[in-house]
Amino acid sequence: MSQAKKVAVIMGSDSDLPVVKGAVQTLKNFGIETEVHVMSAHRTPALACSFAADARDNGFGVIIAAAGKAAHLAGVLAAHTTLPVIGIPVKSSTLDGLDALLATVQMPKGIPVATVAIDGADNAAILAAQILGVYDGNIASQLSGMKEDMTKGVIEKDLKMQETIKSL
Repeated sequence: MSQAKKVAVIMGSDSDLPVVKGAVQTLKNFGIETEVHVMSAHRTPALACSFAADARDNGFGVIIAAAGKAAHLAGVLAAHTTLPVIGIPVKSSTLDGLDALLATVQMPKGIPVATVAIDGADNAAILAAQILGVYDGNIASQLSGMKEDMTKGVIEKDLKMQETIKSL
């Protein structure tokens, strides 16, 4: 039986931690081993490329990359691995994150990057869990439970709303 795969969470800057910490906690809640690193597509390109190239051999199954502004990190990592890469465009003072979103989604043919919403770190973690859950029944079961809990929560809110509306 193969060992469970890890998820790498790579930030372009340590200032991205407030955005990605929710993703790290979500991954830990699923019991997914996670490594978090700071690497820059522009300031440490050799380090980022080397990390991505060796990620599969080092036990990773998915890479999450969070970056703002030019946001080339996810694409650089994706160019050096065949693992799925999920980009998190990070909102910065420049263009409210639209620049990062566009940089993350505009990838050339052959270098795909799955992209979540601006600052959408929790969804990046859930998507990573879904990818790993294809081959890990425990993760898949936890995801099903999460979806069931969400369904129950919405139904409960609807029931409360019906009571509130009746009393108006």
